[in-house]
Amino acid sequence: GWITDLSQPDRLGSLAIPFVSPPGIPVLTLLMGASMVVQQRMTPAAGDPMQQRMMMFLPVVFTVMFVNFPSGLVLYWFANNVMSIAQQAMTNRSKS
Repeated sequence: GWITDLSQPDRLGSLAIPFVSPPGIPVLTLLMGASMVVQQRMTPAAGDPMQQRMMMFLPVVFTVMFVNFPSGLVLYWFANNVMSIAQQAMTNRSKS
């Protein structure tokens, strides 16, 4: 199976990627990073240019940081992002 133990990092396949242990593609972590990008693009931009640049790199930083974290934590973060995206979509829809 794909995620058999939530206390271990998720991996799909056996592709050897540097700094990723055990070897494999961290699918859930990549989905979490993608959901962070979507959530960030849906949220109104901050006025401060420095804050905008920081927010742009945050999904990349978190994706790299979460690569070897337990899949239960990554699943929680991903589910939270998906719910936040749905909430922001409903908020944006009600504004227009």
